[in-house]
Amino acid sequence: MKLKKHHKLVIAMDGGASVGKSSAGKLISKKYGLQFLSSGLLYRYASYQLLKYKPKNKIKYLKQCFKNLSLKKLNNKNLHLPEISAHTSIIAKEQKIRNILKIFQKTFAKKYNKVCIEGRDIGTVILPDADIKFFFICNLDVAAKRRFKELRKKNKNIKLADVKKAMRMRNNNDKKRAISALIQAKNAVIVRSDKLNIKGMLNKMSEVIKKKIKDKYDR
Repeated sequence: MKLKKHHKLVIAMDGGASVGKSSAGKLISKKYGLQFLSSGLLYRYASYQLLKYKPKNKIKYLKQCFKNLSLKKLNNKNLHLPEISAHTSIIAKEQKIRNILKIFQKTFAKKYNKVCIEGRDIGTVILPDADIKFFFICNLDVAAKRRFKELRKKNKNIKLADVKKAMRMRNNNDKKRAISALIQAKNAVIVRSDKLNIKGMLNKMSEVIKKKIKDKYDR
């Protein structure tokens, strides 16, 4: 069953670093005509801006950065360097920075009828009333190799051990932070990306989405 023009569908996808939620989110969004947003890229973009320009008032500076940020501009940056990953984990603990990005994400969700947002607190904080919530799980070794393969395309000197260490640190910090910790929403559907290939993940998510559309609109 396909989405019609007047239909509304909001999907939240959560999980740790490089568990496949971004790739799956992009493909499922393309299949169902959803506007896709990666909250992880928003935090990485914030880190990139702070590391590069070192503003005296980072909150005021970030508010301005995100005021007119476009998806095209966001996706054009190389935001997956280890130093950005480490710094992202640090700023993700700051409530004032989270509030800036929270507003951006909620505004994005309200702007479109059909959206898919992936991150770490989407189903629990950003979109608690989402139609569908997916939670991705992946073995760290598998996830690290996946991220390493991506990063090697741009940096031949990068080491797998460094990538794995940065990912472990990021995931641990995200799970332990006091605000908006990485946790599974109670009504989330589990997707094991280390047990399923991309086709398997898409098939599983598609079945859930088709059932939701049918339950919501086929009456």
